[in-house]
Amino acid sequence: MPVRVAESSAPSQVSGTNSGHTSSPAYTLLSVGQAFSGTQNVSSLQKEEAWRVNVRIQGCDLEHGYLCGTMEALNVPMADTPVVTFWEGEIVDTKNYTFYTGKWEASPEDDKRHWTKFPSFTPLLSQVENDGGKSLDLSNYPYIFMRWKEQYFVNVGTDCGLTIAGFYYVCFSCSDGSINGFYYDPNSRYLYFFLVFYIFVN
Repeated sequence: MPVRVAESSAPSQVSGTNSGHTSSPAYTLLSVGQAFSGTQNVSSLQKEEAWRVNVRIQGCDLEHGYLCGTMEALNVPMADTPVVTFWEGEIVDTKNYTFYTGKWEASPEDDKRHWTKFPSFTPLLSQVENDGGKSLDLSNYPYIFMRWKEQYFVNVGTDCGLTIAGFYYVCFSCSDGSINGFYYDPNSRYLYFFLVFYIFVN
């Protein structure tokens, strides 16, 4: 989260149950109530920072490729209290969402630049370049790709010094339940500012 204030959007409805098709063991780890914890690392030309992060899934609709939850950042240098945000996610299932974002000021080049940071994406690159990955069958792929977009601050105001202007490119490992993510903020691309976090199942 670079130090730049951005407008937050209004709260969205949160579903309390899973809906859609029957969950596989991997998707069970993304079910409502599942908690993750780990570290968020911030790197730029000026500084290196890291703080602890807790994530909890609050809603999941696999049929529509949707999930949502909260993210709690602890020990943030510029904040006097843990910062909690509500986020909504898109599951790249090639039916509801593809690897191309098509919004949030992310170009296809931005998408490829961030997805290719994940080694697990490499086998899919040529097909994504061909048709956005629409012809891929990811139902049995050992990784689940998502985008997480923070929508609003839960416990602090927009003057807290942090921004939610960007979004996360996320890769979930079905084998060990770990989550890796890279943050993209269109306002910070020229500062070479990015976030990466590693969250593991409790």
